[in-house]
Amino acid sequence: MSSAGGSSASRGDRPVLVLLAAGLATRYGGVKPLAPLGLHGEAVVDLTVGDARAAGIDEVVAVLGPRTGPAIAYHLARTWPADLTVHQVLQPVPLGTAHALLCARPVLGERPFVVVNGDDVYGPDALALVVDHLRRGPAEHALVAYDLARSLVGDGPVTRGTVQVADDGLLAWIDERRQVRRRPDGRFEAADGREPAELDPSTPVSVNLFGCTPAIWPAVAEAVAEVHPQVRPDGSLPADAEPPSPTEVLLPEVLCALVAGKLPGEVQAVRVLRTEARCVGVTHQADLPLAKAAIAELVATGQRPEWPWASPQEA
Repeated sequence: MSSAGGSSASRGDRPVLVLLAAGLATRYGGVKPLAPLGLHGEAVVDLTVGDARAAGIDEVVAVLGPRTGPAIAYHLARTWPADLTVHQVLQPVPLGTAHALLCARPVLGERPFVVVNGDDVYGPDALALVVDHLRRGPAEHALVAYDLARSLVGDGPVTRGTVQVADDGLLAWIDERRQVRRRPDGRFEAADGREPAELDPSTPVSVNLFGCTPAIWPAVAEAVAEVHPQVRPDGSLPADAEPPSPTEVLLPEVLCALVAGKLPGEVQAVRVLRTEARCVGVTHQADLPLAKAAIAELVATGQRPEWPWASPQEA
């Protein structure tokens, strides 16, 4: 896919935003990154990228898929500010978030970056938290952890990675729990047949907001190659390659293997950054009005701006 915007050569080590928007959204039944959550009909990706821009990011790599990519590319070309550098890269087959990240590698080079889902609104405070971590230059990756209760919209079941934090504040493990929902009595449960079935509302969870240094690239490439040996280190596939299996390699799995020393090379640390922000995402169609109401409440209480860019009066 094409890229737009000016040169990034002078930006040094300023973090770049990687927007993972190649998902098929089978449960939602539409193009989730374009779901209109803002007060004025702004899309999910508008709100997230606007928050990242407010945190000091002015370059975005949008990883798009062949099915929904053209609609997303059309939207961002028509609505995003001209001073925001945007690259569009294609994830040709849906092999998971780790593979999607590899597809962005040729653009990112050796710069630090922030990874976000294209169907979640993380909030300006959470984006600022991870950007500040990377700008301080530690040799650690970062994971932003939300309270479970602040990561759910509606009552439909979702998957959440519960975060186990070591005493030094570093990531120990991410335990993926399925069928997580809020019960009618206000408590939270994971109906996946595992214990504990009831989850504390303050349980730290991951919703795929990460900050990474370039040191992560060999681990990501190795993890993807173990499952899909035909995938090159830049995410591409040879023209004569056999069709890959549908097995997805997920970025949280790579981070867990990295901190546990289960991938070649040195063990790398992942700092867990706790946030009190609310993450608003859309999983099911029924979530849409609830998510829009949640965004409106955050605006009304001053927790996020009304406009993702400048308001019409300021433009």
